[in-house]
Amino acid sequence: MVRSIGADHVIDYTQEDFIKNGQRYDLIVATAGYRSIFDYKRALSPKGIYVATGGSMAQIFQGLLIGPWISMTGRKKMGNLLVKPNKDLAFMKELIEAGKVKPVIDRRYTLSEVAEALRYYGEGHAQGKVVITVDQNDNT
Repeated sequence: MVRSIGADHVIDYTQEDFIKNGQRYDLIVATAGYRSIFDYKRALSPKGIYVATGGSMAQIFQGLLIGPWISMTGRKKMGNLLVKPNKDLAFMKELIEAGKVKPVIDRRYTLSEVAEALRYYGEGHAQGKVVITVDQNDNT
């Protein structure tokens, strides 16, 4: 799925330990981060970039707290993907409308199915976004 949206190289973390393969990467997008931020730092090329888009609370906090410090003290850039709603969403809309970005939706749930959606998302195996739809007639 990730290759179909433009990734040059994809690693299935259940099959390969990217830390031990000896390669260095210009960009690591961790969609379900499970390693220490320092492991990701070691796997980056000298001017590499690490971006966390998901993962455990520990991953999120490491990206928010340690990532900026690593970025300031070296040439590698590390942190979480954060969106500035008034600026980035308009840009993302343009990219989507131009066909340059293709959103991937794994599953859709109704508002009354939020508990089930959170359970599924919490399993960590979603291959895209989990979407909650709100129907005007939904009184939950």
